[in-house]
Amino acid sequence: MQDHTLTTVAEESGFRRTGRTDEVTRLCAAFAAAWPRAVRSLEFGHSAEGRPMRALLACRADPRRVPVLMLQAGIHPGESDGKDAGFIALREILGETAAPGVLDRLGILFVPAFNVDGHERFARWNRPNQNGPEETGWRATAQNLNLNRDYTKADAPEMRALLKLIREWDPLVCADLHVTDGADFQPDISLQAEPINQGDAQLYATGRELRDALIAKLAAQGSMPLPFYPDFAKPDDPASGFLLTVYSPRFSTGYFPQRNRFTVLVETHSWKDYATRVRVTRNTIVGLAELVAAHGEQWSADTRRADLTAARLGGTDVVLDYSSGWREGASDGRADAPGASGSRVLDFPGYAYTRNPSPISGEPVTVYDPKIPEIWRVPFRDQVSPSLVVKAPLGGYVVPAAWAQDIGAHLAFHGIKSEPVRAARPGAHVEAYRASAVRFARTPFEGRMRASLTGSWQRETQDVAAGALFVPIAQPLSRLALHLLEPEAPDSFAAWGFFNACFEQKEYMEPYVAEQIARAMLAEQPELAAQFARRLKEDAAFAASPTARLDFFLRRHSSWDAHYNLYPVFRVDELLASSPA
Repeated sequence: MQDHTLTTVAEESGFRRTGRTDEVTRLCAAFAAAWPRAVRSLEFGHSAEGRPMRALLACRADPRRVPVLMLQAGIHPGESDGKDAGFIALREILGETAAPGVLDRLGILFVPAFNVDGHERFARWNRPNQNGPEETGWRATAQNLNLNRDYTKADAPEMRALLKLIREWDPLVCADLHVTDGADFQPDISLQAEPINQGDAQLYATGRELRDALIAKLAAQGSMPLPFYPDFAKPDDPASGFLLTVYSPRFSTGYFPQRNRFTVLVETHSWKDYATRVRVTRNTIVGLAELVAAHGEQWSADTRRADLTAARLGGTDVVLDYSSGWREGASDGRADAPGASGSRVLDFPGYAYTRNPSPISGEPVTVYDPKIPEIWRVPFRDQVSPSLVVKAPLGGYVVPAAWAQDIGAHLAFHGIKSEPVRAARPGAHVEAYRASAVRFARTPFEGRMRASLTGSWQRETQDVAAGALFVPIAQPLSRLALHLLEPEAPDSFAAWGFFNACFEQKEYMEPYVAEQIARAMLAEQPELAAQFARRLKEDAAFAASPTARLDFFLRRHSSWDAHYNLYPVFRVDELLASSPA
């Protein structure tokens, strides 16, 4: 007979409902009480509204000596499949009615409700395009942040707590449990694993092995799994086909590859009923546990080699962004990728549909008929190519003293090593990045005004004051450090607006004064006068712009602010130790 103290609201209600935070609290305590030698109930942080954040760690060995599988559920609380399936799967694994013996060879770290405040914003229509449960939580946190856009900037207290948990237990594999939005089609789950398209190429074969083995397990249980997230190239248009997205590290799917670890984005299909979705998610969790138990020792050795490789990236080319073909109407702050990469025709199991103009919006609207299965022959743009490649500095990065405390704290959230520069380094040889163009977002995204920088690194001498921060490239998390500190990377501190003040001009010159200075410079510097004349002749836009013409002189005058558009992080070739060399 089933112990009802260990069952979920979903099970008790016939999968019409899902529980709330009190259920998470109750079940975490009940699991720890039922299996005291195998389960730890952890309180690993607090939400913005002060709610405790809970996790379960299940293992029958020393969890620091075996691979750890992390199950992250409830990052989007409306997508509650992972929470309910996680408790069910864990109960069966602990009771050895599923995957017997796996907990002798791995630890399972289960976070049932990552976004705990969003979990409590409970209502009937929070997920109107999803087939159950009747009521769910809300997508964003109490601070209106989407946690699956927060991995790199780590603005949310919830994310900082999770990063601490990750630092402590270093999961080999993270399964991020979601539910899709969008189209209606036959597959009931999609699995997008990394590293396969990004991160250390030495791990790609293992990433594919993990994904393909999990797909085989699910297919054998009657599911129809996809090996990619089904993202239409054009929103709401099945005929446009699919586009493989290589997610940047603001997302969990892009974050863990930069740590040289594996991740699986698990997306059940929102149009399937809740009981089906929970069952398929449960099967996915059990399948992952079996795979990690069987192969985790070898996969861990693979990641340790990747850590060593990452510590030797100095002076090598590293890819920080990718293009995966044409996209129309990209959303969620992702950049369009106009340069079409390779594509192939995909026979995709969908349903019959019509696409007619709406009398309300005037736009074409897709209506599916799930009673009529049909094969869509559509393009699949699955060939990705690098769109941003940088050469890693030989030594590392220097963050000037004015920014060291804030940036140092954010690096520490991720476990990236840094050390203080304790003695001043006047005239240090560095590479400095100067922006030639800065484009600020028109509207905020995830609480920040993003910035897009264009510019170049150049050799300079800069005074490095005591109190600056040195971030060595020779460390296992160097890939993540590059993503955060390279200014043009899509999820860098610069892109997220941490340094926006550096790209604002603070001192100005009145036009009549500028005019006088320009005349004097023309009279005193014949070579400058010749340059100005050539520019007027060769550049019509420059000649037509009074501001640009005055700016030509002001940028060459001693009053010009040399720090304007200077990115406040330097590259260095040498290792800047804590004490003078």
